[in-house]
Amino acid sequence: MDTAAPPDPLAPATLGPVRLRNRVLKAATFEGMTPNSLVTDRLIDFHRRVAAGGVGMTTLAYCAVSADGRSAPAQLYWRDEALDGLRRLTDAVHAEGAAVSAQLGHAGPVAPAKALGTPALAASRHLHATSMSMTRAATAADIARIVRRHADAATYAIECGFDAVELHFGHNYFVSSFLSPNLNKRKDEFGGSLANRAKLARETARAVRDAVGDRIAVLAKLNMDDGVPGGFWLDEAAQVAQWLESDGTVDALELTAGSSLRNPMYLFKGDVPLTEFAAVMPQPVKLGVQLFGKRLLKAYPYRDAFLLEQARQIRAAVDLPLVLLGGITDKATMDLAMAEGFQFVAMARALLREPDLINRIAKDETAKSLCIHCNKCMPTIYRGTHCVLVPSSER
Repeated sequence: MDTAAPPDPLAPATLGPVRLRNRVLKAATFEGMTPNSLVTDRLIDFHRRVAAGGVGMTTLAYCAVSADGRSAPAQLYWRDEALDGLRRLTDAVHAEGAAVSAQLGHAGPVAPAKALGTPALAASRHLHATSMSMTRAATAADIARIVRRHADAATYAIECGFDAVELHFGHNYFVSSFLSPNLNKRKDEFGGSLANRAKLARETARAVRDAVGDRIAVLAKLNMDDGVPGGFWLDEAAQVAQWLESDGTVDALELTAGSSLRNPMYLFKGDVPLTEFAAVMPQPVKLGVQLFGKRLLKAYPYRDAFLLEQARQIRAAVDLPLVLLGGITDKATMDLAMAEGFQFVAMARALLREPDLINRIAKDETAKSLCIHCNKCMPTIYRGTHCVLVPSSER
């Protein structure tokens, strides 16, 4: 029986080949600060401030592996002209003593088809709700290309000085759409059984690991629960986690939930800012939010460590290091995560409210986050992600 004391979340730790100053990660939250799909000084400062605020590692989001894999028109995607800006960003984070990860992925059915001028790719053909167009079922060539682009992006990340990459296997993005029995109706080797539906995730992780070796850490952000009827669910997530562990392709899993397509608030919990969402949406989406927003954007009550119950079941299934996400806002919740056997915690909204929260907690273990879980930060992704309660002069 293991009687060792749980680790201190604020003490140094190892993630794959990377040494971190603590076990707190800044979770990936799309920053909305890349006009022309290139790094800006504003984006660099966003991550520099979080790094200066004390996290062990910050995560740049979302870095699409190809132009058609963006989830917003001006989003960053990997190409030669983006590299200089990315190098400046990693240098700025490292200067503050933190590590930095790049979230890699392809938006798949979440991609804005009309804005990108190309049909959104998905495991199977279905109606794209926000654009009122049909997704295109990915061909074998599409799948091979996107797997290869993940490996290429990871190689770029090394060139740019990133310490880690995080593979986006959640929220019904491309890989997640294959995992979901609700979205994947394929009859080929990528559809049907869980083993077939998980093939893309495993091939993607293998391609990335083969490309990077042990030069950087590789994490995967894995859905535990899509939050929709007939979607990917815990029993299947536990098996996929076991396969990824046995493959030896990832250093850790960050556990998440929800569908950006069909139940986006399932991940966030807390208030649903319908008025603010409608205000930033173009027509006819604005009208749809006004008329049907309460049906699409369902409300879920907030509580600290709100994904812990599901995550325990993944923890019981694997020995792989796990990152607990969701409602991590103070030292007590971090300590709870460590006591439950998680190796790292990830924070998002709390750090939008206070980039220096980890430094505050390090000085005073009773410090409480000022985040009120109003979720009004969510609609700001279209003009630069921020907490609306922070004066513009302080951002």
